[in-house]
Amino acid sequence: MTGTMPAPFTADDYRARMERAARAAADAGLAGLLVAPGPDLVWFTGYAPTAETERLTLLVVAPGREPVLVVPTLEAPDAQKAAGAPALTLRDWTDGVDPYAATAALLDGSGRYGISDNAWALHLLGLQKALPGTAYASLTDALPMLRAVKDAAEVELLAAAGAAADAAFEEIRKVRFAGRRESAVAADLADLLRRYGHAQVDFTIVASGPNGADPHHEAGTRVIRDGDMVVLDFGGLRDGYGSDTSRTVHVGEPTEEERRVHDIVREAQEAGYRAVRPGVPCEEVDRAARAVITEAGYGEYFIHRTGHGIGVTTHEPPYMIEGERQPLVPGMCFSVEPGIYLPGRFGVRIEDIVTVTESGGRRLNDTTREMVLVE
Repeated sequence: MTGTMPAPFTADDYRARMERAARAAADAGLAGLLVAPGPDLVWFTGYAPTAETERLTLLVVAPGREPVLVVPTLEAPDAQKAAGAPALTLRDWTDGVDPYAATAALLDGSGRYGISDNAWALHLLGLQKALPGTAYASLTDALPMLRAVKDAAEVELLAAAGAAADAAFEEIRKVRFAGRRESAVAADLADLLRRYGHAQVDFTIVASGPNGADPHHEAGTRVIRDGDMVVLDFGGLRDGYGSDTSRTVHVGEPTEEERRVHDIVREAQEAGYRAVRPGVPCEEVDRAARAVITEAGYGEYFIHRTGHGIGVTTHEPPYMIEGERQPLVPGMCFSVEPGIYLPGRFGVRIEDIVTVTESGGRRLNDTTREMVLVE
């Protein structure tokens, strides 16, 4: 695996994100955004509190105002070290002081705010009590495309994460599968992701034989056998950005039906990828992949959406699903991952992360999509 690591994000990068978000909030008729600890706060500021806490931490981004991070006094020194700290004002509060009253002074008492999906109910209820005239909407509902369009540095971080996942696949295909438990192969996969730079491993699905018909199967105690189809789906975070790829391998020689089903999924994945270009609605990617599987007679066995966005989390908007008419925009990054799942028998899924370019799409995974035979 080769490549140059992009430079770290700067205070100017974070400032630009907050300014763009403030404009988007105004366009959506919002008084501002309230950003809780989690992926939103990391994306806006580079700050991740060291521990889960009931103490209120909240970034307030509002049109025409400087962004303010409300933070407990004991955590303020860590917040000041964040890369985005120079782009905001810190307002700390001490134990014994009502943090909601302190935050209320920053808000419009009759405004409607977008708030992070993962904000604690405790904090939302506290704000509503302090400012009963305010209203709130989840950020995903209010601004679903907030983090969807990546800049060049973000795309390259995603590309590096994808290359690391690819390197892990090239290694895992060399290990022995037959006679080993799914959980043992999953542990090998996790170790390989870490070896290739993942600081966080989110999932290592190893679904053999009939378990492959469950798209979110958790690797368990089943012993992989000769003749099994095995779905591998794995990913996590490398340098703060996600990887997520799926390949389906076969232990020994496959049957004619298994080869046919794998080929159908491969063709569907290619059709979904070929549908990617600026201005195309997200649902068209799903339609293109689904049409191949439906025409082959397996439509009822493709039981999930074709793709999901990826960035500082492995699942985020946009979603490639019927009814999602959001047009594709250069810089969007998402999975294309059709599958066929035959209950009690086997499953096949092939997944790449794709980014939208000015003229089409670019895959961020590049291992073979042909069926790989393992021992």
